[in-house]
Amino acid sequence: MSEAVTAPAAVGDSEFDRDTAVTEREPGLYGIDLSDGWTIFGAVNGGYLLAVLGRALADTLPHGDPFTLTAHYLSASRPGPAVVRTETVRTGRTLSTGQASLLQYDEEGQEVERIRVLASYGDLDALPDDVRTSAEPPAIPPPSQCFGPEDNPVPQGDQQPIADRLMLKLDPATVGWALGQPSGKGEMRAWFGLADGRDHDPLSLLLAVDALPPTAFDLGVSGWVPTVELTVHVRARPAPGPVRVAITTRNLAGGFLEEDAEVWDSRDRLVAQSRQLARVLRG
Repeated sequence: MSEAVTAPAAVGDSEFDRDTAVTEREPGLYGIDLSDGWTIFGAVNGGYLLAVLGRALADTLPHGDPFTLTAHYLSASRPGPAVVRTETVRTGRTLSTGQASLLQYDEEGQEVERIRVLASYGDLDALPDDVRTSAEPPAIPPPSQCFGPEDNPVPQGDQQPIADRLMLKLDPATVGWALGQPSGKGEMRAWFGLADGRDHDPLSLLLAVDALPPTAFDLGVSGWVPTVELTVHVRARPAPGPVRVAITTRNLAGGFLEEDAEVWDSRDRLVAQSRQLARVLRG
């Protein structure tokens, strides 16, 4: 008897959807319990947090698709209860703009803002088909020839729960750092998907741009690399299947670096771009 094949999770019925779902308490106020399944060494992933706020804004604004989001990470988020406050800044025919903040309580019961976002939303399906670009998709070997967290020669144990929720296959050319041989180029490339097989949508692209190992590792720098500011542009609704993510940095100076990311779908379309400023805390 052949083994049963588990069907991929559908959009709306995935662990990602459940863990980013917000509950409206009153207009502009949402509650959520941040899952510890999206943490790395105890820190909640910034892309997951952005997807949470992105979902709340999609519920608040008359347009449903994120076009551009700029997030400032003000303090470290931790798993557990949080609230999201949203505000409509402006609504128009093709774009609407809003802002959102995620807040938690500290040990003294004081409200602490963790992340603040300003975003514009629209309708990706209404965009024209005309594309004129000099950008090219990254040349990454097939997933079977790439490496995932399970191939790490140094087991991480329970320190990276997010790894169990992702399908991440790194380009062999960008994993020398894991063997103590970083290239010094500041590059990271990978196939990226959700472990339960859910296809991508605009909200999961917000996770994709911040889910790969930091490019600082490829520069020979170890340690925590927390995001200070992250701007994401969603350019198209992604086709079914995994996406390819390419991230580069050109300048680590003064303890900060920039990361530029591109996300390409299975039809070789550039579906998302991002730039973030991150702080390098040497380990």
